[in-house]
Amino acid sequence: MCGIVGFTGAQPAAPILLDGLKKLEYRGYDSAGIAVMSEGGITVSKVTGRIANLCEKTNDGKEVPGSAGVGHTRWATHGAPTEENAHPHLSNDGRFAVVHNGIIENYIALREELIRDGYRFESETDTEVIVHLVEMYYSGSVRDALIKTTNRLRGSYALGVICSEEPGKLFAVREASPLILGVGVGENYFASDVTALVPYTRNCIYMDDGEYAELTKDSVKVFDCTGQELSKEVVRVTWDVQAAEKGGYEHFMLKEIMEQPAAIKAATAPRIKNGKVFFEEMDISAEELREIRKIVITACGSAYYAGCSGRYALEKLCRIPVEVELASELRYNNPLIDEHTLLIVISQSGETADTIAAMKECRARGAKALAVVNVVGSTIAKLADWTAYTWAGPEIAVATTKGYTTQLAVLYLLSVYFADKLGYIDDCSKYVSSLRALPRLIQHAIDMNPGAAQLAKKYHGSKSLFFIGRNTDYAVALEGALKMKEISYLHAEAYAAGELKHGTIALIEEHTPVIALCCNPAIMEKTLSNIVEVKARGAEVLALTFRDNQKILSVADDLLFIPKIDALFSAAVEIIPLQILAYYVAKENGCDIDKPKNLAKSVTVE
Repeated sequence: MCGIVGFTGAQPAAPILLDGLKKLEYRGYDSAGIAVMSEGGITVSKVTGRIANLCEKTNDGKEVPGSAGVGHTRWATHGAPTEENAHPHLSNDGRFAVVHNGIIENYIALREELIRDGYRFESETDTEVIVHLVEMYYSGSVRDALIKTTNRLRGSYALGVICSEEPGKLFAVREASPLILGVGVGENYFASDVTALVPYTRNCIYMDDGEYAELTKDSVKVFDCTGQELSKEVVRVTWDVQAAEKGGYEHFMLKEIMEQPAAIKAATAPRIKNGKVFFEEMDISAEELREIRKIVITACGSAYYAGCSGRYALEKLCRIPVEVELASELRYNNPLIDEHTLLIVISQSGETADTIAAMKECRARGAKALAVVNVVGSTIAKLADWTAYTWAGPEIAVATTKGYTTQLAVLYLLSVYFADKLGYIDDCSKYVSSLRALPRLIQHAIDMNPGAAQLAKKYHGSKSLFFIGRNTDYAVALEGALKMKEISYLHAEAYAAGELKHGTIALIEEHTPVIALCCNPAIMEKTLSNIVEVKARGAEVLALTFRDNQKILSVADDLLFIPKIDALFSAAVEIIPLQILAYYVAKENGCDIDKPKNLAKSVTVE
């Protein structure tokens, strides 16, 4: 949600800032802007809409001279998406420009105070109070002014600041919003996501909350809130920059769907040795596991649905009660969590604001936290007692695909790993074989559904789509419905099939599309009865099942297929045809598939 870039060096800054903003488009935004320092002062250029508009306005940056500057993509929270509300924001005297990710919770009181002191506001944003505070507190040192300014702020913020009085310098601050420094040769950078940095440098410094940074073309310095310089580790980014390019696919989402066999293999293969599961990065002991009385999984969005699916394997194999809680609800629930609780925190970015808040609340109550994240050095990874990385690589499309399936794969691995440590598995080979087979079976699920694009032509104009399933199928239905609604903009809802007669069936009428998941043999007959139930009321049923499931084939109108798989680990395979269907429905509807309206990749504000 929103994106920040900064550059200082010897070459023109504007083209690099624009390129960095393009790399951050997937985060979601509705306006964009850059501010660049030159001998004549600070030049600001802002637009509503896409980065392409900003490129056109600035002639691809050629009309904005200078070798140091900042850029921003804004997702509107305070104030409409207008040029006035777009970042960067300038101080009244024109000496300072600020870009900001996050939310300033006490901005109204600060705004009223600044207006009384004579400062003029040009926007409706919470961010503008920051630049006026910096101007007010500046007396020769931007760093000192920033420390005084941030002492007045309540909320979350990643800040990028430039000052015409200190040419060639960038200033950055982080508090509860991601910010990464890029270390180059004769040039340095910052960004809210490493994706914007890797075309220029693979050497990164991950800032922590409460830290300040000063960058020139030849140096990167980080300080704490007292002004004490810190020694920070430079981390080498290892994934291939080409992984963030489309590679010939029409959309990043389609590319990432097709990458899932390789992504699952990357997540699982290194952790399977000699017929057992190992997590070398974790030192959790059998004694610590035996102290656990309850596992709570918390996350938001698709990560939450990964938890809903992964819960079944954890509970069945480990024989520990598992609850799955929305992070945005858990933090306010006065949860019954103590030192005998293992909190599993799932987040692709590791920066999800609600998830971080829920994690802090639970840890304060004594829970141990295990993070399942993709981004090394992220806030959630640092707060956790243990971290299991998904190793999914960069995911550019806003709607997650390989992020979700790799999270599931890690939860499956953890289930076997914990159960083995607890002594509940005599022979891991059966489960290890199923885990090894996941990449192959996911590829089969892709290959078995060449007709998904044709089915999309039938269903793309539907008013509503209902996804139904039981047990593990229901958990997958939740994510399948989310994929459909978030990229195709169709109303799609998932229901536990057994609940149809308790109210939902009132919505079923002639030609209502019902997508029925029938991949769990233990409750196949029950799901079949639900299909018959909706068919009797005129529904058109698209069933997801095994190719030789004759009972389902005889009653469904249309079919999607998966290969046979152990129901315990089936969710990672079942979701594939539903991702593909959602993609083609969105394409039929002419939607912006990689950047759906109103959505952001990383939700770093509440």
